[in-house]
This record gives sequence, C-alpha cells and structure tokens, in this order.
Amino acid sequence: MTMPLEGIRVVDWTIWQQGPVSTAMLADLGADVIKIEERERGDPGRGILSVMGASVEDRPNFYFEANNRNKRSVTVDLSKPEGQALVQDLVAHSDVFVQNFRKGVAGRLGLDSATLRARNPKLIYASATGYGPEGPDSGEPSFDHLGLARSGIMLAAGEPGMPPVGIAGGIADQMGAVMLAYGVMTALVARERHGVGQDVDASHLGSMAFLQGLSLSMRLMMGAAMPRMNRRCANNCLWNHYRCADDKWLALAMLQADRYWADFAAAIGRPELAADERFKDLPSRAQNAEAAVGILDERFAAKPRDEWIAILRAAPGDFIFTIVNDVGDLPDDPQMQANGYVTEFDHPNFGPTQMLGMPVGFSEMPGSVWRAAPELGQHTEEILLDVLGYDWERIAELRKLDVI
Repeated sequence: MTMPLEGIRVVDWTIWQQGPVSTAMLADLGADVIKIEERERGDPGRGILSVMGASVEDRPNFYFEANNRNKRSVTVDLSKPEGQALVQDLVAHSDVFVQNFRKGVAGRLGLDSATLRARNPKLIYASATGYGPEGPDSGEPSFDHLGLARSGIMLAAGEPGMPPVGIAGGIADQMGAVMLAYGVMTALVARERHGVGQDVDASHLGSMAFLQGLSLSMRLMMGAAMPRMNRRCANNCLWNHYRCADDKWLALAMLQADRYWADFAAAIGRPELAADERFKDLPSRAQNAEAAVGILDERFAAKPRDEWIAILRAAPGDFIFTIVNDVGDLPDDPQMQANGYVTEFDHPNFGPTQMLGMPVGFSEMPGSVWRAAPELGQHTEEILLDVLGYDWERIAELRKLDVI
C-alpha cells in the first residue's frame, strides 16, 4: 500500500530523542529515513538500557526502538573529510536533512545549511534545538529536563505551593519532535508548491510554550497565566477528579456545571444537594468549594470505580467523565486498541512486539510500524550501492580508511 511520504528521502543526523522521534514520525509515513551514526558507538540511545542497569538480552531496547523504527542505519566517521563528503553526497540525493547537535557543530563538519544547500538548493534543513536559533542562549545545550524547566510546565503541573514537578517520559523531547516533524512536513508542501528549500527549527522552549498555548495566551492578554488548581478547593467540583473505593480515580469535566448539578446530585445518592443554598449554582459552589469537593470525595470513596461508571451512565443527565489512567494502563485501554494507538509488529529478533502506533489516522494511506530499529550500520553498504552508486572498490577503500 502506498504511504503518504513514499519517495521522500530524509538524512537523519540526530541522537537521543528529540531529533530521532521527529524523523521516526516521517518514517512511519513512508519516508526513507537514513540514520547517520558515529562509526564505532552509534547513537548513544543504543546504550541507554545498560546505563539504567536493565538487561538488553531478552527484551528490545525500548528507547532506541521507539525513536528509530522504520529507519536505515549508515555508520560514518565524520571527523574524516571522506566521511563528510559521503554525507554531503547523500544529502545531494535527498529531500530533508535533520540534525540536533549543539550550535556550531554542523558547521565545523561541513554539514551546515549553507554548505549542504550549495549541493542541493531545494533541501529542507531541519534543526532540533533547546532554546531556538537566536538569542543569548541559542548555543546552550539542552535535554528534556531543561526543556520542562525553562518552559514553565514544571510550575504548571501539580498543586499550589508544590515545588517544581518533573514529568516522566521525555515530554519536552517528544513535543519538540512533533513540532519539528510538523515543520518539515510544511516545508515539503511549500517546496512542492513554490519550489523553495528552507531551514526549519523547533526547540524545546518554543514547543513546550506552544503546548501551554492557552495558559500562555492568558498571561499575554490578561496579565496572569492559569494558576495551579488545588483539587480539594476546585471552583467547579464537577471539573475535578475523585478517588473511588478501589483506589482508582474518575475525572469529571462538566464545564456547564449548573446544567448537570441536580441530576448529578441524584445520581450519587445525594438529591438534597440540589436544593442546598450552599450549592445552588456555580458561584455558590465555588464559594463553598471545599465543602462541595469534600462531599463528593466521601461519596465516590464509598463504591469502586466500575460501579460508579455504571451508575453515572445509567442515570439521566448525560454526564461527561472518564477514567484516570496510569501510563501502564494505556496498552489495555480499549480505545487505544480500537484506534491503533498501540500496535504490534513482528520484530526480527523478539517476535510479536507491541509499540506505540500512529496518533493520526489516514483513510487511504495510513502510516505504520513496518521495520524494526536498525542494527548499527546495518544498511551502510546497501545505501552506498543503491543510493549513491558507489562500487565495491570504493566501499572497500572507505572501510580501509575507517570512514565507514
């Protein structure tokens, strides 16, 4: 089946997560992504399980597999002029070049935008950065934790008075990758329509600021960002989350709370709350927020979550709510499964393997996981032969020079 980005070739000179995930997203949609790796050690993400003290023998390296699926790997020593020339040749046969190294590194190795665009004027040159290409900190290194810190999200998560809250899972890296892939796709469309190549940049800071767009817009236009919410004193007790008897949580999201209040009070077995002057409307419930939340806490703690789900679904009122999942719950969530948000493919080394699926659906040309992350240098000879047209004599010479 044809995929949306078939025929697009991407040279991927990235490491860790932010850059590799952006190119994995392009590969999921059919782009031929060629990963350039350091000749001896490769992407440091290959060794992350050993750093974590985990076994790498009987399970896939989840970090490297997730970030580099559907790609091909070429190993090159970029400290050698011949290695730099090889990558420049590859870029001349490609559509996109993606890098996420510290400012100035690409230029020292002859892989900067000006040098590569001289070989390929319509090239899309994409950079994943920490703080953007301009400004006093544009050359500073960044990792996911710093992206969370600089963007303000550490002090947006949690409740008032809490110290900054770290968020697990490489969220800033992942969001930076999403925005970089978005930029590359837009630049490809612009090149198709207008015939121009261009530079694209997406940073931890800009991406995470955009993720918090509503709160930041409130700060820009009204002088203050959205504050952290104290769950026990939520102004709208029907926009909150509650622990049930089995230690599982339900989240309510009824913005037009007065529309639901009477039916909801009846459904939880406290119909008298609808006539209680303290709770008669949203402003009254906000004024008595701690009491309202306390009553709901008590009620939800009386029954297990599945029982409450059945009660709320059977009651009149068309209530808006859902379960609170742990990340560990997601693979078994029926909505995740039904929409392909988790998928399974046959890994050549580990057999049937579950992976994160595509977050976007396409009716005619869907993306998919169709190739495991490559072994280090697995496709070096294949690409030099088929893409660059090198002969075996030239390949042997590059090996003799320790270029590949």
